[in-house]
Amino acid sequence: MIVALSGGTGGAKMLDGLAQVAGQPNLTAVVNTGDDSDFYGLRVCPDLDICVYTLAGTVDARGWGYADDTFNCLEGLATYGRPAWFGLGDRDLATHIHRTMRLAEGATLQEITAEICGHLAVEARVLPMCNQDVRSRITTPTGERSFQEYLIEHGASEEILDIVFDGIEHAEPVAGLIEAIEAAETIVIAPSSPVVSIGTILAVEGVRDAVASRRDRCIAVSPIVGDRPVEGPAHRFLRGAGYEECSAAQMAEIYADVAATFVLDARDAGYAGRIEAAGVRPVMADAVMPDRLARARLAEVVLAALV
Repeated sequence: MIVALSGGTGGAKMLDGLAQVAGQPNLTAVVNTGDDSDFYGLRVCPDLDICVYTLAGTVDARGWGYADDTFNCLEGLATYGRPAWFGLGDRDLATHIHRTMRLAEGATLQEITAEICGHLAVEARVLPMCNQDVRSRITTPTGERSFQEYLIEHGASEEILDIVFDGIEHAEPVAGLIEAIEAAETIVIAPSSPVVSIGTILAVEGVRDAVASRRDRCIAVSPIVGDRPVEGPAHRFLRGAGYEECSAAQMAEIYADVAATFVLDARDAGYAGRIEAAGVRPVMADAVMPDRLARARLAEVVLAALV
């Protein structure tokens, strides 16, 4: 069994690659929920939805939302002067309506996610990191914002002064999460943000310790290629968390206590010595995943590294 810790776009690509190579029934995905938010009274879980839609084969080519979705409802809301900066498609809205209704009925996020996976024929086990509300809050020179406000509404254009995970002190891992880590043959840290995706998951009570106890069977994949993030503004989040450098070596050092092996792009081979000095074994690969074939190819490297 493979357990993968994942954020959104980059993590979902890694999940797809792992599923292609090992099969969905052999995959458990633990997904960040610190990016969740409420829009128009609906609970939206961006990372969970990207991962589920990707595994279901219904994700749009842009990397989020349903393929070929329409945006009539969002356009209608804009007509009435409602904010329409968060791109919720019409088919996508059905997921959020269902989730919100089930939450009101007393279902947990874990239960609802399993239901959605069942309806979309996803065979992988997809677990939210916790059932409690955790919200990443970003402080910039002009004020505090939610994660989605910072990233989407304001285009991640401002420097980050502080990052907090509101509610993390009350977060508990969902049922079966720790046990899955303990039983996993391989644990993969997907190429998602080490601060606001993987970092949030690892901040849930007991999760970092559980992964650290399996360090020899844990492999992390670099989200940085050529000192730039492959997806999103990871460099801003790193600086906001106190890391001045955006590099594959910095990623390996961040994960050194939980992952004994680190996959980095061959273009960053110059960092291999520094990674080894951190007590981590570097593995070279083509770490960019422009298509499904590349995702499977990288997944093969990742899984073969721990055979």
